[in-house]
Amino acid sequence: MKQHDLGPVVSSAHLAGGAFPEISEFEFGLTLAHNAFQRWVVRAMATAGHPGLTALEVLVLHSVFHRDRPKRLADLCLVLNIEDTHTVNYAIKKLARAGLVKEGRQGKEKTVSATAEGAAACERYREIRDGLLLGAVAELGFEPEQITRLSTLLRLMSGQYDQAARAAATY
Repeated sequence: MKQHDLGPVVSSAHLAGGAFPEISEFEFGLTLAHNAFQRWVVRAMATAGHPGLTALEVLVLHSVFHRDRPKRLADLCLVLNIEDTHTVNYAIKKLARAGLVKEGRQGKEKTVSATAEGAAACERYREIRDGLLLGAVAELGFEPEQITRLSTLLRLMSGQYDQAARAAATY
């Protein structure tokens, strides 16, 4: 029996019964990828010498270190598409207690930047990522353009989900 004879691979058949079952298939893949990615970043950062960080804290640290410039809380939330600023603020506080980031000021605005230890953690994470993940992904045989198209699709779909969430909030 071929896979397509079984229908789409979904976790919620009741959602796949509508006019566009492929979206349910996409959502199931997104759920699996989301959970696997979060597990990966936590374990990679633990391997880099910083166990006990959540996925959000690891992503905030990488965003803070990005381009080695101080960041504002609002900018971190915008880039990571996080509505609940208190979760990012808590992550910053935890990262600061761990010595990975430091808070500062630019005029009247509070900023956060990576410490030398935070920068070293990000660089060690990159080395681990290169060694454990990127080589394995390269073995799959994807062309770089395919990954770029997939990335674009994910960003575009995030906009659709954001718009739908705004619409749902008006009901």
